[in-house]
Amino acid sequence: MPAAPPSPLERVLRLFADVRRGEGVTVLLLMLNVFTLLCCYYIIKPVREALILGGESAEVKSYASAVMAIALAALVPAYGNFASRVDRMRLITVVSWIFVSNLVLFYVLGKMAVPHIGIAFFIWVGIFNLMVIAQFWSFANDVYTREEGERLFGVVAFGASLGAILGGRAATVLFDSFGAYNLLLLAAGLLAASVLLTAAVNRIESRARDARSRQAAVAPLGREGGFSLVLSDRYLLYIALLALVLNVVNTNGEYILGKTLSGAADQLIRRGETGGLTPAEFKRNFIGTYYAGFFTWVNTVGAVVQLLVVSRLLQKIGVRAALYVMPLIALGGYMLLAVAPVIGYIRTVKIAENSTDYSLQNTARQALFLPTSREAKYKAKAAIDTFFVRAGDVLSAGVVFAVSTLAFTTRTVAMVNIALVLVWILIVFAIGRRHRAITAAENLASNAA
Repeated sequence: MPAAPPSPLERVLRLFADVRRGEGVTVLLLMLNVFTLLCCYYIIKPVREALILGGESAEVKSYASAVMAIALAALVPAYGNFASRVDRMRLITVVSWIFVSNLVLFYVLGKMAVPHIGIAFFIWVGIFNLMVIAQFWSFANDVYTREEGERLFGVVAFGASLGAILGGRAATVLFDSFGAYNLLLLAAGLLAASVLLTAAVNRIESRARDARSRQAAVAPLGREGGFSLVLSDRYLLYIALLALVLNVVNTNGEYILGKTLSGAADQLIRRGETGGLTPAEFKRNFIGTYYAGFFTWVNTVGAVVQLLVVSRLLQKIGVRAALYVMPLIALGGYMLLAVAPVIGYIRTVKIAENSTDYSLQNTARQALFLPTSREAKYKAKAAIDTFFVRAGDVLSAGVVFAVSTLAFTTRTVAMVNIALVLVWILIVFAIGRRHRAITAAENLASNAA
């Protein structure tokens, strides 16, 4: 009998990825799910900045980043222990509802004007945004096979790009009228909606797939912890090192941009080109306007690349080759900045780097977990996407401290990044070798079956 024709939804999605018969609804629900999560985060993000910088100092904000890594060192084992005792839907539901209740609690504490709430909220957001996104991609990796994920992750991840854009825009429009604390309730509603979307996907996939997939929907995980899995498996350790080095390079680049931008504002102030504003007002407006345009470019370019390029490129060159794109962009960019640290060049380099990070790099990195065990997808991934990412922030802070103490320039930071990018490329090469071996063994086992 001839195959059933694709649905109208699948025909639309086929414009952007190789979506096959019966896959359209799940792809759309997963895309909406990650859309709500990123909307939620980008609504919370300006609240975080308002509370930490409005009530504390920039130095306290930097120290709070280190506290996040310490907190995650304790939370990751607790998360893994809970994952060993429940099925995936209960794991996601309980963790998400804890975060929803936390948002409501911060709303209440804020209304009560509890002192130093900004510090606690800043640390909480740093844990929340990494953990819920890692958990979403763990679930997506569990739902799809390697072949399906490599075809479909590109279009699923477009929901994240769109959520970042619209969430940030919604926060801008609603901040003055809603107020900081009321936005937390809006974010809590979006997070609750993501739980319902996850439940819908879980229900559809557990019924539609084979006995193995149905068992995966209800089976708890093994007893091994996330850190143990990472340290005992070379492939997972390489992925952890990739996350660590990538974040150090990216955060160092943010420092180069911020330092150069601050210096440019100071130069204009010294020349008296402040447009009648006080120096403090001019600098705040100059930096705020610059970053608003910068983030708009990053999110827009990232969304376009995610929708129109990523799925096609992954199918054409594969996950392993795709991992080289961002470090090669970063290598060329920081070589340029080491020679000519001009603000226009820095802006272009960071737009190219960040938009690639949020689109192709993120999708390829998520796909690395497709051929791993279910324990690795939930526990090791949680450790990598939270603790190792935050450890990168701490290492970057160490680089900045050393550069500031020794009175080096941003050229020095660019040269440090060049060395780190070369290490990054070696890590990608090592990941590629392990990924090739794992997928070859998986294909051999599948053919034998």
